[in-house]
Amino acid sequence: MTELFSVDFKVRDYECDMQGIVNNAVYFHYLEHARHEYLLACGLDFAKLTREKIHLVVVRSEMDYKASLQSGDQFFVTVQYQPVSKLRFGFRQQVRRRSDDKLMLDALITGTALNAQGKPFVPEFISALAAAAV
Repeated sequence: MTELFSVDFKVRDYECDMQGIVNNAVYFHYLEHARHEYLLACGLDFAKLTREKIHLVVVRSEMDYKASLQSGDQFFVTVQYQPVSKLRFGFRQQVRRRSDDKLMLDALITGTALNAQGKPFVPEFISALAAAAV
């Protein structure tokens, strides 16, 4: 999967705050859903991994808000694997408005995998993600 992965969305009314823009916390949901869809597209089922006692967890979120989405806006979220360190991996993600391709948010979400004992480790599929990202 060398091309940039993306998922389409549309802002729902209830995701907006009193200012009429998407609440900042809602972006976390958009990014998370896109990462899960990315993993599925790579043949990895997040729920199945959890049942197998492989827990993928977020350890850091860096989000730069560039502009605000509003109710009804159509947009897409991109996901690109990015290596971070020996035990951590990242996902470079962007939120872009569909009508003009405007960058709304730029993020780096860093995660790790925990085994059944809660210890960080690197599952084999991380190497596959890294190879596919090249």
